[in-house]
Amino acid sequence: MTTTAQAGASAPAAGPTVLGWFEPGHPDWHAARANGIGGSEIAAVMGISPHESRFSLWHRKQGLIAPVEESEEMFWGKVHEPAICRRFAQLHPEFAVDISPTYAAADRPWQIANPDRLIVPAPGADHPVEIVEAKTARDDHGWGKASTDDIPVHYRAQALWYLDVLQVSRCHVVVLIAGSEYREYVVDYDETDALAMREAGAEFMRTIRRHERPDIDGHAATFQTIKALPEGQDDIDIEVSQADRDRYFAALDAAKAADAEKRAAAGVLLDQIGTGRRAVHDRSPVATRTVRDGRTHSLQPARTRSTS
Repeated sequence: MTTTAQAGASAPAAGPTVLGWFEPGHPDWHAARANGIGGSEIAAVMGISPHESRFSLWHRKQGLIAPVEESEEMFWGKVHEPAICRRFAQLHPEFAVDISPTYAAADRPWQIANPDRLIVPAPGADHPVEIVEAKTARDDHGWGKASTDDIPVHYRAQALWYLDVLQVSRCHVVVLIAGSEYREYVVDYDETDALAMREAGAEFMRTIRRHERPDIDGHAATFQTIKALPEGQDDIDIEVSQADRDRYFAALDAAKAADAEKRAAAGVLLDQIGTGRRAVHDRSPVATRTVRDGRTHSLQPARTRSTS
């Protein structure tokens, strides 16, 4: 297979298996991924996903909670994907860009890949040489200089996961920012990172087979999962340990103190802003004052924070 291999990097030898052609979010798409780990899920396994935790993903794979409901962000990302990919194809007439089926690694059927588009040697060819992933973003937070690999870490994990399955060495990550700013990035295959993810994925699948539940962490998805698991209420008392009691009370006290400090810090900024709109330091945004009916409504922190 022809690849655009990065110097010193090589992909595994075995070819991928085509599982079928599924629309993302369709029940058949969920079924194909039920017994494996997809590109949007490996970040949760690695503990770097902003949307899913290892704990919540484990419970989904066990069928204990429902699949992730489609959010507005997910809906519009799916709607814009074809247009973003068409724009990429228009800007790169040197590439033959085609739609993609769902794949599994030949010797790891649990490692699933569903790239947005394939770059093939010629129209109609059945094997890719590179891949394309389309993304949308409200702003450029987490997105570095175009044409680099400086993208949000969970998207990089997804790209590497797909490269590892398809045995190709380059993923073009294309993002539409704020509905009008188009940027391209490039993620090249990294054998060390791919191996680390593969090993983490294999261990995660082992915990599913052995019914070994992950530890509870502080991710919002973990808390939502714990809330969703019990049904009904029994009028009984449940004894908890002193350590868990003390940890809970200490967290409440710390949160109360943090809230008080946050209000004080925000008050200091608002007092300085006065009737202004933004607080800045060394020309970098710190926070924005919002107004309703002529009065301060809130103070919104800048998405990108710099303490240098």
